[in-house]
Amino acid sequence: MLVQEEAKIKQLLTKYQNPEITCRDIIAALNEYHGLACKQEPYVFSDGRRMDLLNLSGTIPVLFKGVVYNFPVCIWLMDTHPNNAPVCYVKPTPDMSIKISCYVDQTGKIYLPYLHDWSPASSDLLGLIQVMICIFGDHPPVYAKPKYESAVPYPTQTFMPMPGTSGGGNAGGGTPYPPYPPRPSFPQPTQQPYPGYPPMPGSGGGPPYPTSQPYQPPPPQQHRYPPYPTPAQGANTAAQGTGTITEEHIRASLLSAVEDKLRRRLDEHFSQVKAELHILQQTANELNELERNISVLKEKEKELEKSISRLSDKEEIDVDEAVTTTAPLYKQILNAYAEEAATEDTIYYMSEALRRDVIDLDVFLKQVRSLSRKQFMLRALMQKCRQKAGLAG
Repeated sequence: MLVQEEAKIKQLLTKYQNPEITCRDIIAALNEYHGLACKQEPYVFSDGRRMDLLNLSGTIPVLFKGVVYNFPVCIWLMDTHPNNAPVCYVKPTPDMSIKISCYVDQTGKIYLPYLHDWSPASSDLLGLIQVMICIFGDHPPVYAKPKYESAVPYPTQTFMPMPGTSGGGNAGGGTPYPPYPPRPSFPQPTQQPYPGYPPMPGSGGGPPYPTSQPYQPPPPQQHRYPPYPTPAQGANTAAQGTGTITEEHIRASLLSAVEDKLRRRLDEHFSQVKAELHILQQTANELNELERNISVLKEKEKELEKSISRLSDKEEIDVDEAVTTTAPLYKQILNAYAEEAATEDTIYYMSEALRRDVIDLDVFLKQVRSLSRKQFMLRALMQKCRQKAGLAG
């Protein structure tokens, strides 16, 4: 990513609670999925509050029946990201319809186990988009409207093919969008929310996130898709005839239910394993740091042992011989200082003797007078010597 783009994102994140973490998460997603773009737009909460929030809007690549298509999505990031899960929508064009399922409601809002079990420590935008790609590969969130169906004013977004995918026009006469499976004449189990999923709006629950402000699309791109059949074109002969439920219908319904159940459990297992892996990585980093610290401490301990061994082998040093001077004047200062310090100690112990009634007051005063005079002379001598030596006063 360009440095200018990264700087722009950081500037837009000034009002977010965790700008550094959010910026890293956005940049990682944009570097991986080039069909997405980051922008700041108004977001309207259910209580009427408006807030400028960042969103990743554009398309994500999905492999459907061997061909890669880009599905239009919009991922809103709350100002508390990553403490709260993003709010995600499918944004079809006017000539497309939303396929309502346990993953997408009639407004295009996306419900996934990954969002429902969002964890700040283990969840991120890359993982969210990967789960979307996996789910949408088996359950396309949109389908092309039949020609007789009127357009619904859904917010639009660019819907363009991945570079390198087949896009050779609309020769088959169908509409250029991912297919929508035929609707059977009986309710399918996959059309109902499973336990543990966020409920659909109006069912009395769900995440406390409101609908977003109408999404403004960029100018449409001049790209075509390979032809795909509409739902009416994809219907089988049994459904086109009497609408009788055959064994094939029942078998397909059961397979779809089992597939959804297995996929849901795999998604939950994936989230759990990812969180455990993150904890193990943190533990491994801490252990590596601890090993480095232990190695440093062992080296310092060896150095101390060597120093102690060298010092213990040497003879005792005479303090008087260890302290030497380089000139007679410095030696005179040293001797005067030592004598003055001894005089100071003598006066202190004389005071202690008087306090304990060891000596009389007269003796104390006489000795202190003599010692004080001597101390004064020693200090005067040191001052004069320092001046002669050019030392600071």
